[in-house]
Amino acid sequence: MYNQIDANKRKTNILFAIFFSFIIAISVFMAEYMGYGYGMVIVAFVFSMGMTWFSYYHSDKIALKTTGAREIKQADSPYVYRMVENLCITSGMPMPKVHIIDSPALNAFATGRDPEHASIALTRGIIEALENEELEGVIAHELSHIKNYDIRVMTVVVVLVGMISLLTDMFFRARLFGGGGDDNKNSGGAMVVIGLVLLILSPIIANLIKLAISRKREYLADASGALMTRYPEGLARALEKISKSSVPLKTANTATAHLFISNPFKGSKMKSMFSTHPPIAQRIQALKEM
Repeated sequence: MYNQIDANKRKTNILFAIFFSFIIAISVFMAEYMGYGYGMVIVAFVFSMGMTWFSYYHSDKIALKTTGAREIKQADSPYVYRMVENLCITSGMPMPKVHIIDSPALNAFATGRDPEHASIALTRGIIEALENEELEGVIAHELSHIKNYDIRVMTVVVVLVGMISLLTDMFFRARLFGGGGDDNKNSGGAMVVIGLVLLILSPIIANLIKLAISRKREYLADASGALMTRYPEGLARALEKISKSSVPLKTANTATAHLFISNPFKGSKMKSMFSTHPPIAQRIQALKEM
């Protein structure tokens, strides 16, 4: 478990290093080779931060609202509430708000910017379908997302992706309308051709890195959840049952898909193609190897 946790944290850091290097390369190309200066980079960063600020503080409420999650108290579902409470006591975490989604789909998610402002949501289907140890494994996985500050990590990723998209958009708009840059100074160089190709492909590359980071955080939550329960088999069996379910979560959308324990778009090849989750079979294999 500890090896899995260390490996996934290390891989996340490597992906972040690639992300930052990518942004620096674009910035240097636009400033030095195209003659735009670094003002465009600063503007893109400020805009990206501004757009993400609202999401960071209010995305949890939006996610819960759009998925139809209903907050419960201990009297509403003592079995679920006490299981969450016991795991929080075990791991030394504050108790998150507990929600239930009235759907037969087998899924769950956690949201919140930090452990003090967190919520966990479970579908009615997953509560009814899983055994005690299996449901405990799922809840531990979601609590691990909170404990590992994964919402904060993905918020930083969104800022970086937004910054790259804005830089690309601003560059092409400037070229379209003839603003900025020094064509005479920088024309004809191989570096300019490489830089232009990089700019064209940058939104795709940025989103691929975002997906890779999201997948590593899923592996990290699996390992951390297994450490919390000391029983990897429980989550592995839960994932097996989840993978066999063909019921989609109708209230899920592409903006909230990355939050769930598994891809909520069952049977949708187009949406699964760019999934934020690694294949369940690989996650089960990693858990069984623990």
